[in-house]
Amino acid sequence: MYTIKDLYDLDHTLAKDYLSQFTYPWEALKGIKDFILELGPTLGDDYEERDKGVWVHKTAKVFPSAYLGAPCIIGPETEVRHGAFIRGSALVGANCVVGNSVELKNVILFDHVQTPHYNYVGDSILGYFSHMGAGSITSNVKSDKKLVVVHNGTEQIETGIKKFGAMLGDYVEVGCNAVCNPGTVIGRHSSVYPTSCVRGVIPENCIFKNSGAVIERKAD
Repeated sequence: MYTIKDLYDLDHTLAKDYLSQFTYPWEALKGIKDFILELGPTLGDDYEERDKGVWVHKTAKVFPSAYLGAPCIIGPETEVRHGAFIRGSALVGANCVVGNSVELKNVILFDHVQTPHYNYVGDSILGYFSHMGAGSITSNVKSDKKLVVVHNGTEQIETGIKKFGAMLGDYVEVGCNAVCNPGTVIGRHSSVYPTSCVRGVIPENCIFKNSGAVIERKAD
């Protein structure tokens, strides 16, 4: 329930071939910067290199006060709004929203991802049509600075990395002011209640409640 194949439809990202090399999504975090630097020069005439290592699709809208740090790629029809801070190593897909006061660092955002208001997303991968409510963040370093372990019930998966925020599967909804603790993995079509503090693996088609209870989503 926490492999790349479990979480993502790779047809909705320029990182398809890159991610296909790995079994678990967190294995891709270390190489995002080098991947973007390799991919950028191959993107063609639909992209402009606005600064060294910064490629922006001609149909993307980047507001004047937004900061684009290298390396990064901004996809077609995407909006990067006022005060957004892209620190670098960010691949942002098509039809995305990077909102006001949002900070991105070492991330892959699939197509149609929305991080629209006051979000911090670091060392994370956000799947197709995933959405982070206002003020929700990924916490990417443990307070004791130890290597991140993914907890799946009684199973503990050693990642071997210090910085690891969250892996959101396709169509995941994270409520306002929720915190995804280091090593959070949320399966496809699952949602997190506002103001929740999430950790570990949340299965697909589930709801994570404020109390920490996880219930299966009822069919419509």
